[in-house]
Amino acid sequence: MGNRTTEIRVKYENILSHDIHELVNMSAEYRDRCCKNKKHENSKVFFCNDTQEIEALQSMACNMLRFFHKQKISKDFRWRAALVSCGTLQVLQCKCERHKKEKVCTQVNMHNNEDTETGEQCRKKCNQELCELKENVSSLRSCWNKFEKIISR
Repeated sequence: MGNRTTEIRVKYENILSHDIHELVNMSAEYRDRCCKNKKHENSKVFFCNDTQEIEALQSMACNMLRFFHKQKISKDFRWRAALVSCGTLQVLQCKCERHKKEKVCTQVNMHNNEDTETGEQCRKKCNQELCELKENVSSLRSCWNKFEKIISR
């Protein structure tokens, strides 16, 4: 696992960590006052269990891809989340169980530099999907941070 761990760390530090940082900053721009008190009956909660970080990151990345076609979330935020999800899967050399989600990665990779909308009209509204995606972004970042500390030893 030593060489693979080193390869993952290098790819994470050189590419993915920057994209995750941008996604977290973008996530902070969207108001979450409506997210704080809502009970998420249907939301999936992911934990970054010790010794199962790769599996947890894979699950989080695949789950984040389900938001790609959600029109209530701004296009730029959805694309950035998909970019981070696909980057995570690529760095970890993992795939999603549903091939439909992997088609999103093909689409994202082909149109990586495409201009996106500002998202102003979406920022004014608050919705459950946005809350769930923001939670996923936070969990993914935390798990990557944890995994990075482990593989940097």
